Amino acid sequence: MEPRGLMGGFYRISEWIMRLAVINVLWIICSIPFIIVSVPLLVPGEGTEAEVMGQVYFVMILMAIVAPFTLFPATAAMFAVARKWVMGEVDVPLFKTYFKGYKENYKQSLLGGIVYTLLLVIMVVDFIVYKEQFNLLSYIFIAFLILLIISLFNFFSMLVHYHMKTFQLLKNAVLITIGKPFRSLSTALMAGAVMFFSTRFTFLIPFFMGSIIAYLSFWNFYLIYQKLQDMAERARIAEEEEAEKAAELDRIDLVKDEAENGSK
Repeated sequence: MEPRGLMGGFYRISEWIMRLAVINVLWIICSIPFIIVSVPLLVPGEGTEAEVMGQVYFVMILMAIVAPFTLFPATAAMFAVARKWVMGEVDVPLFKTYFKGYKENYKQSLLGGIVYTLLLVIMVVDFIVYKEQFNLLSYIFIAFLILLIISLFNFFSMLVHYHMKTFQLLKNAVLITIGKPFRSLSTALMAGAVMFFSTRFTFLIPFFMGSIIAYLSFWNFYLIYQKLQDMAERARIAEEEEAEKAAELDRIDLVKDEAENGSK
């Protein structure tokens, strides 16, 4: 029996700490190849500036190759667990749910990962090329990069929530990101806040950063989903009412015709 009062509050908090930490650790473990490849970016390079930049570009190319096969499926699995939590299934088995989500969403997360990686590479390259020449243009590329990352969060949310083809997921993720600017902004602010605090308190990175961002991102997406569902339900009810009115008018006209024919 779950304790009540203050002890019950501590118990529930400790449960959530455990859930978030377990899923975050699983996410990191399944992303180990990507993490290993990206480690050189954290180590100061040796040599001339051109040599150091050449090393950075080489590491970024390796990261772009490895990410769709490891980081993206691991993140999709993390979003699959976050979906259960947001929808009220907080006591699901963590390991089973995570690896089930990993297996079921691997192919689509891989394909989507390839597309997003290519787009991210293009954005980053354009930013590097134009930042010295056109300062304003570099800020535009940063804005597009942020929108692309937000649409990536929406892509993962839709991937674990809908049964759609990969192209439809990609298209709808972009449309929702653009069509719901306030939700997109709130997702960016929440994710940015989590990453900011994670850089200040680095213990958050291995235990909480990814899982908290996944939870908040899906929670925000689910609010959009519920609103769209309500709109669709209201539209369906309105259509049914219009159909009933049309049927009633047809019935009245039929009665009038029968009455006129009878009077003749």
